[in-house]
Amino acid sequence: MLLRLPTSVSEAQEYLAQGAVPIGGATLVWAGWQRDGFPELAMSLRNLPEANETARETLGAAVLLHRVDERVPEVLRRAAGTVGTGAVRRTATVGGNIVGSTLRCLLPAALVLDARATVLTQDRVFETDLTELVAKRPLLLSLRWQAPLVSGYRKMEAEAGGPPPLVVATAVHAEESGRRRLRVAVRDGYEVFSESADCGTDAGDTADALDASALGSLPAGARAVLREQVTEILGRAAEH
Repeated sequence: MLLRLPTSVSEAQEYLAQGAVPIGGATLVWAGWQRDGFPELAMSLRNLPEANETARETLGAAVLLHRVDERVPEVLRRAAGTVGTGAVRRTATVGGNIVGSTLRCLLPAALVLDARATVLTQDRVFETDLTELVAKRPLLLSLRWQAPLVSGYRKMEAEAGGPPPLVVATAVHAEESGRRRLRVAVRDGYEVFSESADCGTDAGDTADALDASALGSLPAGARAVLREQVTEILGRAAEH
């Protein structure tokens, strides 16, 4: 296998046109390659500046999970910090987790940030939403968002070999109108659900509004955890 390491977007597009297979840390594909055979040409974005940014409102796809730090919102930092083992986090990338993984541990965090994805094809660079990103799985360059007032993340314990653990991500955003809006995302099994609601003066009312949405179809235990997290994040938001 020949590995290409582009240092510019145009160079990356050239390798895509040649049929290069995008890889990050290859933590999700290595076993399959060993079994089925390695591609002739692969490409990593680890030397591409646009894919390695980390800032208050930007995170590159080639950033290793263990390097997702306090520069990004709490919800995204905590999500990255709970993926796999330390060895996995030192190898796995943001893009690989969101686009290449069936668990998509970072997706709930990205959803509550209302993030947009900058993606690359052999013809162009463009921005898209997370729904299209997950459905079509183009090559992710970076995520961009507007920083929330507060955010939070909770990942429940799970038995080894069992179903994926429940994840609840939350974030409160200030809107131009002066109102505040709560965004929540829940991973239940392999499915991720997201909703939003205006932040009322009473956390119970906001939780009830979410319970009346599509999130009301979640199992009772998941709804209970969601209500706890809504109460906690709105309490923190009240301090801002």
